Amino acid sequence: NILAAAEAIGADAIHPGYGFLAENADFAAMCLKHGFIFIGPTPDAISKMGDKATARKTADLSGVRSTPGTGIILDTMSAMNEVEKTIGFPVMIKATAGGGGKGMRLARAADELEHNISAAQNEAGAAFGNPDVYIEKFVEAPRHVELQIIADNYGNVIHLGERDCSIQRRHQKLVEEAPSVGLPEQIREAMGQSAVKLAEAIGYNSAGTVEFLVDNNHEFYFMEMNTRIQVEHPVSEMITGIDIIKLQIQSAFGEALPLVQNDICFSGHSIECRINAENTEAGFLPSPGKIKTFIVPGGPGVRVDTHVYQGYEISPWYDSLIAKLIVHAPTRNEAIARMKRALNEFVIDGVHTTLPFHIKIMNNREYIEGNITTGFIAEGLGRER
Repeated sequence: NILAAAEAIGADAIHPGYGFLAENADFAAMCLKHGFIFIGPTPDAISKMGDKATARKTADLSGVRSTPGTGIILDTMSAMNEVEKTIGFPVMIKATAGGGGKGMRLARAADELEHNISAAQNEAGAAFGNPDVYIEKFVEAPRHVELQIIADNYGNVIHLGERDCSIQRRHQKLVEEAPSVGLPEQIREAMGQSAVKLAEAIGYNSAGTVEFLVDNNHEFYFMEMNTRIQVEHPVSEMITGIDIIKLQIQSAFGEALPLVQNDICFSGHSIECRINAENTEAGFLPSPGKIKTFIVPGGPGVRVDTHVYQGYEISPWYDSLIAKLIVHAPTRNEAIARMKRALNEFVIDGVHTTLPFHIKIMNNREYIEGNITTGFIAEGLGRER
């Protein structure tokens, strides 16, 4: 249907957005076969990085360290032997074709492994049409830090700095910020170089994100690569002044990157809050319905990306994200203050949203002090300080 629509209107290219078909190598190949430019990487690059077990192998061959792990799990007994001999508990079971936290299970001991492998396989099969899973060492209390990269068709790759995406619920990101608070400069530079090296190794030619886990000692491990634009790309745009989508489109149309790494300048601090139609007081239950009032905040350093409007009907069948609220300020403390003001000015009536929950995060002392890990929400909002 998408290809037919593109044909009917005489489109030159198709941009897949950041979900559904954005990381589908078959769809990218179909676009090219029918004469459309696919605004994204090559089908080969999507395939290499889309399968997470293959991505880990590619990272290891490129000299980018990943967490100790296994190949695709064929049976529970061999998985048990490999974990006990080479990895050690706790471990994370992950779908090879996964994303968005689906097909993931934590096993802290041997008696949890068999059940959680089966549960992850079932969820992965239902979500992605591929039940394959692999196992990797679980990093305790990590931070989730990712590098935004952009590349062209001529071997040029640059990065636009890192984003901290540690504020998550069930592996779904809620708050993202750039730069990552408390990350030593040498680690920041090393992660940037690793991301570029990995992109170069697969001949990458579009916008993408290389994701890492960072432990308490600032050791970082490759986790996965998203071969698409991400929901949180605006925070990188805000601190660099670079339109990432524009560069992605120019690259797709065969233009060389107009920038080199030394041209990238970082300024200030940016935070993004994902505004979802969910009832946070009822376990983040989805809240479909009609939006009766929709008033967005404004002012200096405030940006709202959204597809909804007053009278918009939120369907129960799709993702609950309805808006992204992004702020930019000279310092992190000023960005937090600006975000709190913007959140309080944002009016959405008719459905439950995550607005009150984000205000709670911005007021949390642990968050303000930068003491955040991927367990921040699960552990009770930084112990509710």
